[in-house]
Amino acid sequence: MPEWIPDVLGDEFSQLTLELAEDHEGPVVATLVRALPAKTGWWERLRSQRRLLDDVDVLYVHGWSDYFFQKRLARFWTARGARFFALDLRKYGRSLREGQTPGYITDLTAYDEDIEAALEAMGRGAEGTASARRLVLLGHSTGGLTLSLWASRHPGAADAVILNSPWLEFQVASVRPLITPVAGLQARLRPLEAAPQVDLGYYTRAQQEVADPSDPMEVNPLWRPAQTMAVYAGWFHAILAGHAKVAAGLSIPAPVCVLLSARSATPTRWSADLTSADTVLVVDDIAKAALKLGPSVTVERIDGALHDVFLSRHDAREEAYARMDRWVRGWAVTAQT
Repeated sequence: MPEWIPDVLGDEFSQLTLELAEDHEGPVVATLVRALPAKTGWWERLRSQRRLLDDVDVLYVHGWSDYFFQKRLARFWTARGARFFALDLRKYGRSLREGQTPGYITDLTAYDEDIEAALEAMGRGAEGTASARRLVLLGHSTGGLTLSLWASRHPGAADAVILNSPWLEFQVASVRPLITPVAGLQARLRPLEAAPQVDLGYYTRAQQEVADPSDPMEVNPLWRPAQTMAVYAGWFHAILAGHAKVAAGLSIPAPVCVLLSARSATPTRWSADLTSADTVLVVDDIAKAALKLGPSVTVERIDGALHDVFLSRHDAREEAYARMDRWVRGWAVTAQT
């Protein structure tokens, strides 16, 4: 029986290996990382003071070519009383095993097993509803797409959804319907054919240029390479299928908050402009697509933010946390009334 063990992040973090069904590459696992809120002191207990999010569980899912490493993001939640969990999906980060194709999947619904195993380990049951505690889903980029689709298929499981630059639409939205049939054929005939590498490493460089000394982070380059992991035909078609579902309209009943940069920049050559914009997604298209997630969607545009708004330069990073704090406070108070 797997047990919680100390995590590579140290401090208050621990991890749990989640055994999943085997696939064509052999044994498969996901990894759940946990950070719990500090226990309240005797004075708070005497006054019976409850923290704002004492009854909240947070489940975070990372993006493409990524894994969980953001200590401050976890502490944002635990400082307010929430239990924070982050899921390294199969074949990413802590869950990547020798001989596996990093990040490879052919259907985003396969991640249901990862998510449901995480929810079980969190004490919520596979559907996430076997608990009186509220559930917040928090996803970045591809993780935001994955969680949006899951939340729509599981109405009532999540009480709130927060998305950090979710990859809800292809970078050239107008051509997605045209390339999808071609991508589908390629995925059937040669699913493991890799596309040419087009990432020049500028997004990683931008993060390094704007790194905040007051919020230091150590990144494992094997789990989060400077240039993205190889893009395979089978995986690419799965992403396009997810985009098509968003375009057709989802039905997430919970309130949704989407955090985005105010603008995009094309990373064809290096310039300082890349340190204050999203160089991965077309944020205007993402903002439009976000309105199709459900009936209650808030879009927050943050000037100077990178693709991961919480890795932006100091001022934009602080603004991102302030916007999320404001939204969470409003949601938490409204949900309690």
